[in-house]
Amino acid sequence: MCLSTDVTDLKAVENARKEIIEKLGIATILINGAGGNQTEAVTTINEFDEKELSRPEEGFRGFFNLNMDLFKEVIESNTMGTVIPCKVFGKDMAINGGGTIINIASMNSYRPLSRVCAYGMAKAGIANFTQWLATYMAPANIRVNAIAPGFFLNERSKKLLTTPDGGYTNRGASIIRQTPMKRFGESNELVGCMNWLIDDKAAGFVTGTVIPLDGGFIACSGI
Repeated sequence: MCLSTDVTDLKAVENARKEIIEKLGIATILINGAGGNQTEAVTTINEFDEKELSRPEEGFRGFFNLNMDLFKEVIESNTMGTVIPCKVFGKDMAINGGGTIINIASMNSYRPLSRVCAYGMAKAGIANFTQWLATYMAPANIRVNAIAPGFFLNERSKKLLTTPDGGYTNRGASIIRQTPMKRFGESNELVGCMNWLIDDKAAGFVTGTVIPLDGGFIACSGI
């Protein structure tokens, strides 16, 4: 069953919960995958440039030129879009005697990546919230973990990281250079980790973790 709802709107999520319970019963697994970024909240440069102090050309964005309304929207969707579903569906899990929550963190949860300040702030918050919620929910027999994906190719990221001839863009090449396994992740590897975390027999003693799926990206200093 597919429902469309605004995960940053408490009432909307509560309405979705009611429909789910009517048709499927109480949810025992929650995966918070909502998020994303906004172009106008992303810088086009990696470090300060004096051009951002004046009126730069169209398309140029430094920190001082970012759209603060969209900046807040990125933080809202990536943080409250996880907190609110945890509150709504977590209560049912507590009443039901247990459950599993998986949040989607990021490489940004560990260290900031260039250009994506708002997104990085939000994903760092998700890692912290995951640990807090895991501690809080443990007496209710609810396990809370997060997956921090490295770099996976999809239709959107292919355009950012690869070239039409099968090579890498500058950003893509930088990622591969920093990744000891020298490749991007594959979807089955992401699903495999998720299935393991869901399995109460295989991962029943695992809670409060943020697991990087990154081919060694975080472990590599680059030097």
